[in-house]
Amino acid sequence: MTDSPQSPSLASSASPALESLLDEARSLRWEVGTSFHEELIEAIYTDAARIADRAVRRPDRKPRFDIDRSIDRLLTSRLWGFPAMFLLFTLIFWITISGSNIPSGWLSYVLVDRLTPLLRSAADALSFPWWLRGFLVDGMYLATAWVVSVMLPPMAIFFPLFTLLEDFGYLPRVAFNLDRLFRKAGAHGKQALSMMMGYGCNAAGVVSTRIIDSPRERLIAIITNNFSLCNGRWPTQILIASLFIGSLVPAYIAGVVSALAVVGVVMLGVFLTFAVSWFLSRTVLRGEVSTFSLELPPYRPPRILQTIYTSLIDRTLIVLWRAVVFALPAGAVIWLISNIPIGGTSIAGHLVGILDPVGLLIGLNGVILLAYIVAIPANEIVIPTILMFTVLITGAQGVGAGAGVMFETDSETTLRSIFQSGGWTVLTAVNLMLFSLVHNPCSTTIYTIYKETGSWRWTAVATLLPVGMGVALTFFVTQVWRLAAGF
Repeated sequence: MTDSPQSPSLASSASPALESLLDEARSLRWEVGTSFHEELIEAIYTDAARIADRAVRRPDRKPRFDIDRSIDRLLTSRLWGFPAMFLLFTLIFWITISGSNIPSGWLSYVLVDRLTPLLRSAADALSFPWWLRGFLVDGMYLATAWVVSVMLPPMAIFFPLFTLLEDFGYLPRVAFNLDRLFRKAGAHGKQALSMMMGYGCNAAGVVSTRIIDSPRERLIAIITNNFSLCNGRWPTQILIASLFIGSLVPAYIAGVVSALAVVGVVMLGVFLTFAVSWFLSRTVLRGEVSTFSLELPPYRPPRILQTIYTSLIDRTLIVLWRAVVFALPAGAVIWLISNIPIGGTSIAGHLVGILDPVGLLIGLNGVILLAYIVAIPANEIVIPTILMFTVLITGAQGVGAGAGVMFETDSETTLRSIFQSGGWTVLTAVNLMLFSLVHNPCSTTIYTIYKETGSWRWTAVATLLPVGMGVALTFFVTQVWRLAAGF
């Protein structure tokens, strides 16, 4: 074999660079010291011995204590893994719900109770016509204020707690525990993590599906994330359970029964996640379940300050900004349809009349359906919108707000009176809790789904599938309820 003609020229051109590299290597060799080779070999053998100590069982020798393995015997055990996971996330949900009450109330007091009258007075001082003042203050601003006051505190608590679990090393253990169930459903074990993130915010849950490499399994995780009860739906669940479910039992156990009703709705969402994942993986998203090596990292102390900063900037504020962007036009639409009359009746009144037959058929009413349609931008404004439409249609008095203006009240007596004036029953309350779980995602989540999938088709599937399931579920419950009441 002969050398190519180019070889000498290439060697000569490369030789100055090669000589320079060798000179640098010679100088660095003296800087690392004479014992570098021994230290390197010693470090390699030390690591090998440590790995062997953890991996090899020696029956004749007492095993060395390993704190990671001791914790994993509890957190990944077949017997205790699921109860420990359930208790830990229940604690996080309780801290989120209880801890957000005070800052939510404070924000509501500042943004709604105090700032709204000041903005109305400023609009009057500037001689704004009544419709412009109502459109800007009672519509766009008030809807946005509700979203911020209800949405910001739970996210600011839940996301840092969730990120701390991730930093500590526990979330891979959650995926390990749930991997077998998700595999049986034809989904990916890492979907457990995106499902958990969805309990803080479904938009953030959709973004977190990026950890799933398989496009097919990632789509399943995106479509089913809406069955995780996000923080915008918790207030609806808790309020309705307290007013209607808790009132069915003696006062001393009303709180426990109400909490169990909410937990039941959450567990139904988990069941639907597995059921719909199984259905999709065997129909439109058929394919092999991918395998992956799940590495359980060592437990480590969480970096608290970095975690708080990352979760607030990368998750909380970005998601909140998207919600605000969609809440502004929603507030404008809600105010317009509530205050523009046609033939002596507001547009909202006409729409409620059209939707009432459908609503009554599935155990709800036209007010609830209209509220969910116009409140697509944010689940946080569903209850204020329902209250406003109910007062607008029924003319209920004594609620402390004018017709066509969103409001909330802390008085259970007032709330119950408003709902009863709208013809609500326990069946209405049960179906509202079910429909709050199984209905279309909010517009922030819909937009995020499109950004993540790049497909209007899959965005439509993720949006319309829960709506169809919610209508079917509430229709079934209503027919069974009325059939049982007839006996």
